[in-house]
Amino acid sequence: MEYNTERAKMAIPEYGRNVQRMIEFAISVKDREERNRVARAIISVMGQLNPHLRDVTDFKHKLWDHLFIIADFKLDVDSPYPIPNAATFQTKPDKVSYPDNKIKYRHYGRILEKIIQKAVEFEEGDEKNVLTEMIANSMKKSYLMWNRDSVTDDVIFQQLKELSKDQLQLDPNTKLVQVSDLPVVRQQQHSNNKNKNRNRNNRHRNNNNRNRGGKKM
Repeated sequence: MEYNTERAKMAIPEYGRNVQRMIEFAISVKDREERNRVARAIISVMGQLNPHLRDVTDFKHKLWDHLFIIADFKLDVDSPYPIPNAATFQTKPDKVSYPDNKIKYRHYGRILEKIIQKAVEFEEGDEKNVLTEMIANSMKKSYLMWNRDSVTDDVIFQQLKELSKDQLQLDPNTKLVQVSDLPVVRQQQHSNNKNKNRNRNNRHRNNNNRNRGGKKM
């Protein structure tokens, strides 16, 4: 019995060993015209075995690339696309650069910091004041979303001032969105009420069980 571990390694296992054998046969064909005909027939089979590739842009090009990869780039045929070589697929992708600047307050996120920076550039006036108040309300919502504890408006004003480098300030008498109006807070309150009711029901059930057990004795 022949085990898979004893067989030659498949370059692209998704096509199966039969396709690899067909490609090995194509390499051995001496006549170039016949070899081209065999290669086109193999491409047709590969497309039928992997119909999902039809959703890929220029899937025929991908099939021909796979053909040469499985052939270990030893198949000499006329391809309708540029013939790749081993170096083409061994090139490492460029390293992705990540921003190294740190976020001052993670619960606000980088987007909100950029909005604050953009708001600083606005000319003084009603538009800037309205935008600043909207930013402060958004900061309060984000704060409460990631922190269970409540937060006073003074804390938001101070952190807004800090993030804007003293460029954005609100009147201390400004009233931000009420905590009870925030969906996240209402959801937490609803969850807390459910937990309280569940605990109350459990205590009531336990008391009934103890009373019932005492009567039996």
